[in-house]
Amino acid sequence: MRDNEIVALYWERDEAALTETERKYGRYLKKIAFNVLADFEDSEECVNDTYFKAWNSMPTQKPEFLATYLGAITRRSAIDRYRRRNSQKRVGSQYAVALEELEDCISNGNVTEQEVELHILGEVIGSYLKTVPEEARDAFIGRYYFHDSLEEIAGYCRMSVTRVKSLLYRLRKGLKKYLEEEGYFYG
Repeated sequence: MRDNEIVALYWERDEAALTETERKYGRYLKKIAFNVLADFEDSEECVNDTYFKAWNSMPTQKPEFLATYLGAITRRSAIDRYRRRNSQKRVGSQYAVALEELEDCISNGNVTEQEVELHILGEVIGSYLKTVPEEARDAFIGRYYFHDSLEEIAGYCRMSVTRVKSLLYRLRKGLKKYLEEEGYFYG
């Protein structure tokens, strides 16, 4: 079933929308949640929360790209769940590893300040990513948005894990320099 047909089911308040969403996007959403949470049960609950939030938000939203819309809901929900669950410590999820890798570029340790500037910072990072080759951009987004493992990135970028590590390291250094030039130095 096409996305516009699924969205139409949501608008009609037809419960088949949930079945079709699960069938078409269930695995994709579970992967996003698992990469953040590193726990199958929490990931499943997070995806169920996504379906609930989509059901409740769809009457006011008519997303053009359903996968992106659902993925964003899942990602936010998973990160919120992760923060609640791990307010005192981080566990070995791809989300935690990715945050640690980016920490030197975007944080001075003050989470409140970081959250206030998050939208603007996101735009600046997006501008930086437009300056790098597509393969590098795919690796960066895979790692720091979707929280893919190095092995997964190596697979879809068709390169070795060592090359992925090196590429991400160079991208982080480049991002840090770019952010400093844009006034985002937190030293």
